[in-house]
Amino acid sequence: MEILWYIVVGAIVGLIARLLLPGRDPIGIIGTILLGIVGAIVGGLVWQALFEKQVGWIGSILAAMLLLFIYRKMTYGRRTV
Repeated sequence: MEILWYIVVGAIVGLIARLLLPGRDPIGIIGTILLGIVGAIVGGLVWQALFEKQVGWIGSILAAMLLLFIYRKMTYGRRTV
């Protein structure tokens, strides 16, 4: 049941990050969910470590946005053959 919760939260965090970060997105829905899961875990933990007893959603979304930005920079301009 916990894995399902991570998938749902990851999808929500990934979608919010994609909406808040303007520009073209080179990833699909599965990539968005994975990006959101990683962002939710890493960002949530870091945010709660820095700001005790605060909502980890902010850190989760910020981390997902950072990961999406890095992914865009890594894949921008690549040509497919």
